[in-house]
Amino acid sequence: MEMELGEAASLDGSAHCARKAVGVDAEGKEKNLKRLRRIEGQVRGIQKMVEEERYCADVLTQISSVHEALRAVARELMRNHLKHCATAAIKADGESAEAMYDELVDLMYKHTR
Repeated sequence: MEMELGEAASLDGSAHCARKAVGVDAEGKEKNLKRLRRIEGQVRGIQKMVEEERYCADVLTQISSVHEALRAVARELMRNHLKHCATAAIKADGESAEAMYDELVDLMYKHTR
């Protein structure tokens, strides 16, 4: 899920590349996958609520719950990215470090809107 530095891709995911994480904690990965499966079930539940024309406020509450659950996964991924991918690139210094600084600034901007 995390990406190595050196392969070009836009932050919006428009480029498809085979970048891999520098370091992935197996326990963290499994925790995130479990969370994502739970979120997937929540989204299916929301779809069913819409199909059944459930009360809008109830649907919106469930959407908010999914949003927060996704943010929790994003926080874990960001932590891993900083701990492994970013640290490795910054320690490498030079062009790799500069590219990582740009990537981190872009990520922070994108995820704080």
